[in-house]
Amino acid sequence: MDAGICKKAKVDDGLQLTKDIGSGAPVYLEEVQDTEGSTTLLFSLTEKVGALAEALSIFDTHRVNLHHIESRPSVEDSENYQFFVACDNQRGGLKEAIVALKQKCKDLTILSRNPGEQKNEVFTLVPWFPRKIADLDRFANQILSYGSELDSDHPGFTDSVYRARRKEFADIAFHYKHGQPIPRVEYTQDEIKTWGTIFNELTKLYPTRACREYNHVFPLLVDNCGFREDNIPQLEDISEFLKDCTGFSLRPVAGLLSSRDFLAGLAFRVFHSTQYIRHGSKPMYTPEPDICHELLGHAPLLADPAFAQFSQEIGLASLGAPEDYIQNLATLFWFTVEFGLCRQEGQLKAYGAGLLSSFGELQYCISDKPEKREFDPTITAEQKYPVTEYQPVYFVADSFESAKVKLRNYACTIPRAFSVRYNPYTQNVDVINNKQQIVNLTKVIKGDIDLLEEALVKCRNIPAH
Repeated sequence: MDAGICKKAKVDDGLQLTKDIGSGAPVYLEEVQDTEGSTTLLFSLTEKVGALAEALSIFDTHRVNLHHIESRPSVEDSENYQFFVACDNQRGGLKEAIVALKQKCKDLTILSRNPGEQKNEVFTLVPWFPRKIADLDRFANQILSYGSELDSDHPGFTDSVYRARRKEFADIAFHYKHGQPIPRVEYTQDEIKTWGTIFNELTKLYPTRACREYNHVFPLLVDNCGFREDNIPQLEDISEFLKDCTGFSLRPVAGLLSSRDFLAGLAFRVFHSTQYIRHGSKPMYTPEPDICHELLGHAPLLADPAFAQFSQEIGLASLGAPEDYIQNLATLFWFTVEFGLCRQEGQLKAYGAGLLSSFGELQYCISDKPEKREFDPTITAEQKYPVTEYQPVYFVADSFESAKVKLRNYACTIPRAFSVRYNPYTQNVDVINNKQQIVNLTKVIKGDIDLLEEALVKCRNIPAH
């Protein structure tokens, strides 16, 4: 199980802008976290002197308190500005203000962190989702349980030294912000011993049980990131390696995130990773994801382009999706990225991190004991699964590419009034929901096709070797 798929400058009655919106200069206010009772509005205004003040007067008229506002030039239309406004939805007439605001602006979207508020007789709320990679800071600490909070049946529950150590790791993640290097950790000899026990047992199985892509990448991690028996690799080193390979990066997390928040990170090619290690008394068992699961299970395949794209597709499909579809996507993640099998050279191979980081289940999953079914997102998304024992059912994909196509087709069934596209140059998510945005996207695709045609022409002129 991963760190997220689990079984969690204030403006009071007005605001001051540093520059007039009519000047054409972008205006940004200090980033703040979403709070309970906050609904975010995303809308566009045609650039003109006083346009923003006119829109904000609507909130004042209806006594709606503003928590945060941010603006930027629209990437779709140079004559428009986009605004992100976080409003108090507990007091004042937010519903009436939205109705009035619709008359003044373009492309109004209502984003909410509260899934229970998604339906309204006047408007439909879209669950809030990050639009730029730095937005991950806004929910990174809204965890379901802190890393040092252990259940009574946890192997380290009565070990005060272990619990204190877990809190050290959780505190590192809690204070981490996007763009910072991941703090390095000096692991103890006992922790390294636990890692070494797991490392030695699993590496005996990888050549015959792990998929081709995993076995291709793993030696590269040995050479470049210090994967070996007597050393626990550092998240920062692996993150830099993944960036070079596929653009993925790791981010330390203080505990379990909700499925929605964890999947949102994948949309930006960010994997939320734990940094602590399981209790040494049971090196072959952990009730929650630890660094052995993250680094031996997840990290290698995030360096494979096809698998990285598949993982991101799940994340992109989750952005703004209704809550029931989030649960379906979490289930798809479980049966693929966590416990997926694939068929290679007529044999079953493991690519799921829950298998590749478990000595026992890596042997069990290939045996005749569990049931094997073909991967079909519509069916797989409804399959129930246990979280504390080996899986009775596994789903088999022909390849990452075929699984990605099936997942994209499934994502098209998610009821959203928009499409999303990740922009790797800005590390933003572009929302595609009007004609101009479609035209702009067509130009980008045409440019890629032109490049492809040029490359094909040049390849025809290259002598065969």
